[in-house]
Amino acid sequence: MHAFKPSATRPLTRPFTRLAIAAGALLLSAAAFAADPQVAIKTSMGEIVLELDQDKAPVTVDNFLKYVNAGFYKGTIFHRVIDGFMIQGGGMDAKFVNRKTRPPIKNESANGLPNAAYTVAMAREDNPDSATSQFFINVVDNFGLDAANRMDAGYTVFGKVVKGKEVVDKIKSTLVDDTHGLQNVPVTPVVIQSATLLKGDKVVK
Repeated sequence: MHAFKPSATRPLTRPFTRLAIAAGALLLSAAAFAADPQVAIKTSMGEIVLELDQDKAPVTVDNFLKYVNAGFYKGTIFHRVIDGFMIQGGGMDAKFVNRKTRPPIKNESANGLPNAAYTVAMAREDNPDSATSQFFINVVDNFGLDAANRMDAGYTVFGKVVKGKEVVDKIKSTLVDDTHGLQNVPVTPVVIQSATLLKGDKVVK
């Protein structure tokens, strides 16, 4: 937007001053109350809506949305489910083939967001800066995963479930077994059918 400049030969009048101030306040208010993005994850067991905290986890949210917008998560599964802990997915398909990911991202676990029940966080390897596409939803308070409670870096929380907690509960209770070199794998695959950024009247209020 071009800044309004008074004429060199005519001073800025009070009505214009009030208008400029009001317009500036309106823009500020809109920015201050911009809604956090929401993503609907449609699974074979129901839909989960995540609200992402782009203020406290900007790198992680940007990375997650790039996967969402690219359609990466369609056809992936929740491949690790531990009742009393978490449900993890977003990296491999129903044939247990890992998908090619984007480069790893910087760990943001010191952002103050705790691994509380129904929050979503990034899965990673031992290297703190190794998260790519896989994420998990905490099904209980897992504060031992927080940076403040670990000798190494924690696990980055970047959002929370705002709809579909009952779906999370159904997934966490599914029957699991060990297969394909993995532990705690749902016997009946829990498939992510789509992951979509919500807009307009689709956003959960």
